Amino acid sequence: MKWLTAIIKPFTLDDVRQALSEAGIAGMTVTEVKGFGRQHGHTELYRGAEYVVDFLPKLKIEVAVADEQLEQAIEAISGAARTGKIGDGKIFVSELEQAIRIRTMEVDTDAL
Repeated sequence: MKWLTAIIKPFTLDDVRQALSEAGIAGMTVTEVKGFGRQHGHTELYRGAEYVVDFLPKLKIEVAVADEQLEQAIEAISGAARTGKIGDGKIFVSELEQAIRIRTMEVDTDAL
């Protein structure tokens, strides 16, 4: 099993959710986060004063997938979140040792 963590632009969430659903991925966790990468933020004008916004609003999506679903999930996220502009985000893949569904005590891929 794998644990996918994706950082995406907020306006791409609906497309990513739909793409994952079409790929057969049943659930996800979404968290509002702030950060920056190569963008290093941007400058905004507010009431005549210029200020730098260092941390940009992003969404963090976390998804647990079976090994055989990994490539489909990566393609779904990257395809739906890609705008071709800087700041589209990143996908991180980690090994997931164990998953347990609390209600039924199912384990591993049965719990997903």
